[in-house]
Amino acid sequence: MSSSPSSPSGPADSNHQASLIEIRGAIKKRDFSGARDQALALLEEQPEDTELLYLLAASQRYLGEHAAAQQTLETLLTVDSENARGHQERGHNAAQLQDTDTALAAYRRATELNPALHASWRGLALTLRAQDDSEAAEHALRQFQHLQKLPPELLSAASLLYERKLHKAEQLCRTFLQKHRHHPEGMRLLAVIGAELGILDDADFLLESCLALYPDFHQARFDYIGVLRKRQKFAVALEQARILTDQLKEQQGARQAEILFATQSAMVGDYDTALATYDRIASEAPELHGVHLQRGHVLKTIGDADAANRAYHDACRAKPDFGDAYWSLANMKTYRFEDAEITRMRELEAAPSTARDDRYHLCFALGKALEDRKNFAEAFQWYEKGNALKQEECRYSIEHNRRDTDLQIAHCTRALLDRYAGAGCDAPDPIFIVGLPRAGSTLLEQILASHSQVDGTLELHNILATARRLDGRRRASEEPRYPALLHELEAEKLVQLGQRYLDETRIHRAGAPLFIDKMPNNFRHIGLIQLMLPNAKIIDARRHPLSCCFSGFKQLFAEGQEFTYGLQQIGEYYRDYVRLMDHWDRVLPGKVLRVHYENVVSDLEGQVRRILDYCGLPFEEACIDFHKTERAVRTPSAEQVRQPIYRSGVEQWKHFEAQLEPLKALLAAEIAGYPAES
Repeated sequence: MSSSPSSPSGPADSNHQASLIEIRGAIKKRDFSGARDQALALLEEQPEDTELLYLLAASQRYLGEHAAAQQTLETLLTVDSENARGHQERGHNAAQLQDTDTALAAYRRATELNPALHASWRGLALTLRAQDDSEAAEHALRQFQHLQKLPPELLSAASLLYERKLHKAEQLCRTFLQKHRHHPEGMRLLAVIGAELGILDDADFLLESCLALYPDFHQARFDYIGVLRKRQKFAVALEQARILTDQLKEQQGARQAEILFATQSAMVGDYDTALATYDRIASEAPELHGVHLQRGHVLKTIGDADAANRAYHDACRAKPDFGDAYWSLANMKTYRFEDAEITRMRELEAAPSTARDDRYHLCFALGKALEDRKNFAEAFQWYEKGNALKQEECRYSIEHNRRDTDLQIAHCTRALLDRYAGAGCDAPDPIFIVGLPRAGSTLLEQILASHSQVDGTLELHNILATARRLDGRRRASEEPRYPALLHELEAEKLVQLGQRYLDETRIHRAGAPLFIDKMPNNFRHIGLIQLMLPNAKIIDARRHPLSCCFSGFKQLFAEGQEFTYGLQQIGEYYRDYVRLMDHWDRVLPGKVLRVHYENVVSDLEGQVRRILDYCGLPFEEACIDFHKTERAVRTPSAEQVRQPIYRSGVEQWKHFEAQLEPLKALLAAEIAGYPAES
């Protein structure tokens, strides 16, 4: 959720905070006129301060000034469409006017954005009961009652969590647990906060401990499965989902457990079980838009494009403003929108009631739809708008990325790598495909996975998790401990790290001697890979700077890759990527095989033979006919790699050359140094 526009720092900020406290105090004392007048006066100087707008709207509602309150809320939600308390206040105002449809929509949105708002759950329960939806009302009432029973400290921590004030939430939780050591909700909440902060090891341990003490704490098990999935412990997550499904049979939450079980089944490659479960639930409860979406994703993964398209359309019907369903259609890459669909997407994106995440999904979908129709200028406008909306919720920092790049170059020296040469786990199994997303890595993976001695897997997070574990827990302001501590590791530790990687990734393999890890971000950790797995192969998938960056700019990723949401960010990231890869070439000469996407397109067989030679593999014709290989593909390029190679994607960026002039200027040196096609 977006925060309020920043106020001046120092004494002015202190004065502002004091004023807010004074207004809240006036409301608590029921001096609503005084609170209203003070808020109005302050808003003359800070007209977009969301906290002031919220307090003004509440005062106006208490005074019975409902029209004015509604106008204030419209201003607030224009400034910050994800303001949960703003939506809650909108629900309260509408409920007093007996506008049940508006109240219902507002309370639902508030609970989606911040499930810790107990007043929204109460309002939702009352509104649903008034509409004779007893089952949904009962669920909302249970949520309200659960929150009412929580200690105030934990309720505040939960609300801070959903407001993305993670460190404040963590501090509250830790203070509470010092007094109430094994409080189940305290343990669960601290684990969820830890997971949001990326401290997955601690979150895993906390939830495992919580469930050992309270095995019937179902919400903790739901959260535990989520953490296990983030850690790519898919087999354990599936077993936990199975336990949860058994525990909740015929109880509240049984369907959610079944959906989770289906999702985990898909994660381990059991697509038949996943689809059978999704099919049954979709027929029983066609209003569950998320089930149709997940069903579509599985169908896309296994290559049934027509069925996937139908599932995504079912999701649109279940939730007409479901931006992710429209984007999923666009992300098929082969789907073409009809005129009526484009008109509908425009209307939905412009509607004030459409949530931000739905809006940016619609923006990216419109960009793709219009690009397919060669309306390039307007397509770029939609891509640009979608990126701007997405960027509002990202926490990417160019400065932090540059610092991390500098640290890799400073610490992963030739001397370090020579000192530990051959010290890690000597298994030759992994083939790492690294680079930037949308640089052709899925194409290279499909080519290699078509070989009889190579398993294709996923974009595995295990190397990134290893780096995080080595870095340890620290405050964001503290200097990273990794990669400097690589100088302190014993040879035995490097063997353990390599073996742990092989053990953790074994679940994704199907028995071939070699396997692919195509997490592109692993380029940042080639020094670590060399130390722990010295015999691993590393392929750098590279694409023309403008082609690669623009392809990333117009792609909405399911998670991560936050550097892509802005031309400046992605251009700077590309420069640091090239700078770091140049460093690896200097300190590990001949280690990394660079494969240019354009060369694969122009000379497929020549590049295939080159790649196979590097990997020590005999030539197989199946690698040339990669598009015939039947395997699950979980990336945006899934449908593209099921077609013969084509040249049309090489220079798509040239249709947008005028809009990309700033990016071209930023990447002038990288463009000049990019080799022509061989």
